[in-house]
Amino acid sequence: MRLSIFILLTLFVSNFYGQSSSSTPKYSNEFLNIGVGARALGMSNSIIASTNDVHSGYWNPTGLTNLASDLQVGLMHAEYFAGIAKYDYGAIAKRIDSTSAFAVSFIRFGVDNIPNTTELIDAQGNINYDRISYFSAADMAFLLSYGKKLKGGLSLGGSAKIIHRQVGDFAKAWGFGLDFSASYQYKKWRFAALARDITTTFNAWSYNLSDEMLETFTLTGNEIPENGLEITLPRIIIGASRTFDIGENFNLITELDADVTSDGMRNVLISASPFSIDPHFGMELGFKNIIFLRSGVGNIQQSTEFNGKEITTVQPNIGLGIKIKGLSIDYALTDIGDASVALYSNIFSLRFNLNPKSISN
Repeated sequence: MRLSIFILLTLFVSNFYGQSSSSTPKYSNEFLNIGVGARALGMSNSIIASTNDVHSGYWNPTGLTNLASDLQVGLMHAEYFAGIAKYDYGAIAKRIDSTSAFAVSFIRFGVDNIPNTTELIDAQGNINYDRISYFSAADMAFLLSYGKKLKGGLSLGGSAKIIHRQVGDFAKAWGFGLDFSASYQYKKWRFAALARDITTTFNAWSYNLSDEMLETFTLTGNEIPENGLEITLPRIIIGASRTFDIGENFNLITELDADVTSDGMRNVLISASPFSIDPHFGMELGFKNIIFLRSGVGNIQQSTEFNGKEITTVQPNIGLGIKIKGLSIDYALTDIGDASVALYSNIFSLRFNLNPKSISN
């Protein structure tokens, strides 16, 4: 039993968090690509061009310049995999003047109360369940974002992020990275580009393994983790959105985005090395700027059925929103896993104005 638990722990640490002295795992810091806000998740994360609220600190800092009020707060709590993994997000955005704004955001994605049975069996070979302890495996990020409007419909922005990742007392990492964004508005069209980890983002890992852990790693034939750097390569997201007025009461926002990754072949629509392209599309139908219906399509993948036939799968998402004075409540039915498995979760988020005073753009 002790060996099986350690095998699982070893695979978790080595494969998910990285262990070489200088490595570039394909899905490094992937928790930062899940997304925030039920509005965006309901639109399959097709939001970087049309974002205009506190969540812009995460999606595209240039959107902060379109805040409808002086001060906004955003909150979200989500649970994935039958509540095993918990995702928490909070942010606050503030206008500096009529052309600039900043935001502070915090993200945590973690699994808590994981049993640690490394001391379940004592030196005499006796099982003692009182020796079981518990630990958490969590990824956290702190973002400081800024956006500025320039002349001619152009806006620029960026984010600095500090990353902390920890697996109990066994392993931890600190990292730092930079994002840069630009957007351009022409009439009812908006175009945007976001360069995440533009300078590459690093996580400096350190391990604190007991003698018993080291012995178990050796007995099970697993490589002993070493202190080192884990590198996150740049990701470019480009998007275009268009707003349509439908009569006096309705308006429709459509957006097409594409994620361009630089870490090799991925199971996406356009898979190549070193660049892969993952397109996704979303739309939002609004009624009197009070009630919103959203949908999106993304996560396009190639899957193999039991009979060996290859098929293309897509992930549809849907969402609803309601705005009551300064409070917005958003809901999304979405999935962060394999589209063919469809492990959907119900996501709710809140967005509200601490200072309801509206500022014209």
